[in-house]
Amino acid sequence: MSFQAYIDNIKTKTGKTPSDFKKLAVQKGFLEKGNLEPIVKAGEIVKWLKEDFGLGHGHAMAIYATFKGMK
Repeated sequence: MSFQAYIDNIKTKTGKTPSDFKKLAVQKGFLEKGNLEPIVKAGEIVKWLKEDFGLGHGHAMAIYATFKGMK
């Protein structure tokens, strides 16, 4: 599955885009000024996305990758 397919599936499942998730991540304290906080680990973000949005590991990692700058 391509990266874009992961993003499209996430949008279909949650109704949210990577930009929406970034805004939520700012509210959670994971991002500041568009950048990941240095103390935040991938596992914390994956856990949050799994618990709050029902994403699988691969889809959660795709969102994490957008936080790291992947497009």
